Amino acid sequence: MPLDLEVAARERGMKYFLVSYTDLFGTQRAKLVPAAAIAGACRDGAGFAGFATWLDMSPADPDLVAVPDPDGLIQLPWKPEVGWLPADLVMAGRPVAQGPRNLLKRLIAEAARDSLQMKTGVECEFFLITPDGAAPADTADRQMKPCYDQAALMRRYDVVSEISDAMLGLGWKPYQTDHEDANGQFEMNWEYDDALVTADRHAFFKYMARSIAEKHGLRATFMPKPFADLTGTGCHAHVSLWRGDENAFSDRSDTLGLSQDGYHFIGGLIHSAEALAAITNPCVNSYKRLNAPRTASGATWAPNTVTYAGDNRTHMIRIPGGGRFEFRLADGAVNPYLLQAALLAAGLDGMRHRRDPGPRLDLNMYTDGHTVAGVKRLPLNLLDAMRALEGNAVLNEALGDFVPSYLKLKHEEWNAYCRHLTQWERDTTLDC
Repeated sequence: MPLDLEVAARERGMKYFLVSYTDLFGTQRAKLVPAAAIAGACRDGAGFAGFATWLDMSPADPDLVAVPDPDGLIQLPWKPEVGWLPADLVMAGRPVAQGPRNLLKRLIAEAARDSLQMKTGVECEFFLITPDGAAPADTADRQMKPCYDQAALMRRYDVVSEISDAMLGLGWKPYQTDHEDANGQFEMNWEYDDALVTADRHAFFKYMARSIAEKHGLRATFMPKPFADLTGTGCHAHVSLWRGDENAFSDRSDTLGLSQDGYHFIGGLIHSAEALAAITNPCVNSYKRLNAPRTASGATWAPNTVTYAGDNRTHMIRIPGGGRFEFRLADGAVNPYLLQAALLAAGLDGMRHRRDPGPRLDLNMYTDGHTVAGVKRLPLNLLDAMRALEGNAVLNEALGDFVPSYLKLKHEEWNAYCRHLTQWERDTTLDC
């Protein structure tokens, strides 16, 4: 039986619920529903005008209805009188195919028919910056190699410990927080879980980090490359596949502890990598991270080739231990639900078609990648990635109606970017 939200509200002291959905561009949309009215919202959903958000709809379309999932309830740790509810999108009585959470749930159900469950964890990186976005908020955080800097971490103890305490209270089992490779950049980790649970928590984490940062007079940003000379913001995913209690990716006889299913899953990601980038690296700024020159710290820590290796962070996919792999392509702007859906779609295709990931490359791709012939490279910009997605039969078939809707809106975004005149153009072209 689903959780009775009226009873939960009385028992936990919640006065309101945020009925929330995530649109195609990763923006969270919500309505605030009084606890006294939540039964009606669960029955009928909360109404929205879909065209007013980043969804492929028109003003003539009927109401978009967000139906909350009671099992996804999260009580706001910093405002406990409010509960957050992830919602599924419905229009005219039918699930909205382009809805990111709907899409992920459909793919999860398809995998379940083959007795498969994907479990994932995400490494959420973000910057704490000044409210105007101009610079890292900590003016003393100026080391060339600031990664793991104890002093800089503890100067932001009030913010990161409040976020960590919140995750502990929610039962997410957070296990570490660190200062990352860029000045003002942090990473927070919590325990892996079912792909839908991870996606819901990922979506809520971004909202929580921003809200708690604002409470402390700061701004949290997940922008992939907010500062040209600093390391960008990734969102690495650790992936395993399960058949009941058995990890289908585990094989102790393999050098890296990965099964043939695991290698074929990776083969699927490598096969569709250029198209995946349109989803996992979804904005113009994403490609400033992927194709960046060396940063102040000495490395970008982002992949630029479609390759895999063992415990080696210069590749798109790293296999750090048995039974799982780390997908290092996605960045902080990725839609939490689309990240999981894209991984599952491409990976299962790799298993079904027994796609060969090719040879493992145990070398530094940043310095020696040029010595390997035939290696695929990641797209140079969002337009190249979108064109790859348009032509990728695997993802078009698996993701269905989502793809044309997503690409339509992303092409509009790309065209808006192209119409923008930059100061660099004026500086380099006025006297041509």
